[in-house]
Amino acid sequence: MARLKDLCKNPELFSSGHRACAGCGEALAVRQVLLAAQQPVVGIMPTGCTEIFSSIYPHSAWQIPMIHTAFETAASTAAGVETAYRFLRKAGRMKEDVKFIAFGGDGGTYDIGFQALSGAVERRHKFLYVCTDNEGYMNTGIQRSSATPYGAHTTTSPAGKVVPGKRQHRKDIMEIMIAHEVAYAAQTTIAFWSDLVTKVGKALAADGPSFLNVLVPCPLGWGHAGDETVKLSRLAADTCFWPIYEWDSGRYVINHQPREKLPVEEFMKPQGRFRHLFTQEGGAEVVAELQRHVDAKWALLQKRRECFGAD
Repeated sequence: MARLKDLCKNPELFSSGHRACAGCGEALAVRQVLLAAQQPVVGIMPTGCTEIFSSIYPHSAWQIPMIHTAFETAASTAAGVETAYRFLRKAGRMKEDVKFIAFGGDGGTYDIGFQALSGAVERRHKFLYVCTDNEGYMNTGIQRSSATPYGAHTTTSPAGKVVPGKRQHRKDIMEIMIAHEVAYAAQTTIAFWSDLVTKVGKALAADGPSFLNVLVPCPLGWGHAGDETVKLSRLAADTCFWPIYEWDSGRYVINHQPREKLPVEEFMKPQGRFRHLFTQEGGAEVVAELQRHVDAKWALLQKRRECFGAD
């Protein structure tokens, strides 16, 4: 596992002074990822929250070469850059061991950019794709994405007397990427910084495409106080709403087993996007359904670990 005193010796590749909201989980995730990455590294970033708050001309928080690309093309751009790099290495025109990291939000990963991501991974391009998952299209007005959880209020899944928020459960992007037989895949969140940076190291060392799914609470979109970002990240793991695990060399490893598995409502109650479920008639049934879903997914993950876990 990574040690804090070792990380502090690394250069800050994502500088302060950007324009992220107070308590933005996405900014914390990007900083942690780049602290774990050793230079030289090249970044690829589609349109989204990260692009908006980190690179408004003429300023940039990125202390690495960063390519801004269209919303749907982060993975295809990374594939093109990685291919050009391999050509230059083969031709003897480059000798550095360059790493490539694409950063995409859940909208640009689960939805708009998924076709490009699926294709790049199938072609086995060697790069790390980091999904900074704040569970909605926060940059454009807090619309629902396929990462938005069941029952959440967004501007396109508004909670009312008839419809209690989003009516579908979130897409399981981790299992979809594992089905692509990536070299390495992992899920984590910013509260577990040591786990996160360790997984970045494994992903960059993997012999092929790798995928990292990071939960990044959004104070604006989730409706919580900025100083509760890290707390909510930990609650997401302790309720098993967001399991902390990895898929490495064909094996499942659960990295965080809660000492006491908390009810999912402990994660939901501090958030404005779920407030209606605790004040309106019928909300208890929605909370119960989300709890059932979380329990079922956690039990399935445990079975996968038993069948495909470490010896």
